[in-house]
Amino acid sequence: MTPIAFAQALGLPGLIDLHTHFLPPRVMAKVRAQFDAAGPLIGRPWPLHYRDEDDALVEVLRSFGVRRFTALPYAHKPGMAEFLNDWAAGFAERVPEAAVCGTFFPEPGVTAYVTSRTASDRPVEVWKVHVQVGAFDVTDPLLDEAWGVVADAGTPVVLHAGSGPVPTEHTGPEPVRELLARHPRLRLVIAHAGAPEYAEFLELAESHERVALDTTMAFTPFFEEMGGAYPPDLLPRLRDLGLAGRVHLGSDFPNIPYPYVVQLEALAALGLGEEWLRAVCWESSAALLG
Repeated sequence: MTPIAFAQALGLPGLIDLHTHFLPPRVMAKVRAQFDAAGPLIGRPWPLHYRDEDDALVEVLRSFGVRRFTALPYAHKPGMAEFLNDWAAGFAERVPEAAVCGTFFPEPGVTAYVTSRTASDRPVEVWKVHVQVGAFDVTDPLLDEAWGVVADAGTPVVLHAGSGPVPTEHTGPEPVRELLARHPRLRLVIAHAGAPEYAEFLELAESHERVALDTTMAFTPFFEEMGGAYPPDLLPRLRDLGLAGRVHLGSDFPNIPYPYVVQLEALAALGLGEEWLRAVCWESSAALLG
């Protein structure tokens, strides 16, 4: 089955993918090199299935029936975030389906640029924070005011904080739990369903009404071989969370080692029902992005 046929079978007008990546060409080349080399934060061979220039990759998503998607840049050192934010804003100008995305990093001036991007004529619609690659703690004091701005605005943050594929001192649920204690109204979308700390991040989503999960790579054979299968006893709770509008389709396109449809087949194989699939693949993200 093709992705567009998958959506049509559910009676959906298409798919909304909250976790795709488009980056400046030189940055994307470095990211691909890390995957090609199975770098230290990758941990295993990762043969990229999709590799092309942005325009061609956008056309691939369109051919799949993906009606809205993200760029999700992420900074890994000081002085990089605003360069990425400028590029992502330009990408969204060129590509109507793309949400305006941004990132931030613990550095002097972070509150100022987060505030500016939030209050602009075309504000950031989705932030991306990647603590594994960025090598920082979400509770870094330099970020505290910026988190407050994001929480007040209600802008979703796709947050890679789980310890997969390779754990670091900054990953795991505890820093996120502390962050939410400080800023309980943050609208977080936990990437990769929090893998491999599935139970802990599911509990955080259940106990915080603005916290959600995305499905990125979770449940696929490749990901489960790498980090362990999703615990079957959590599936009823995952179903309830999805029906409440807080599980979102994510794929990690184009940096995936299998065809896009594998993610959709993995979701269907969970057996959580068509209502759940409709919520995950369209309705919840449509509501989140307005």
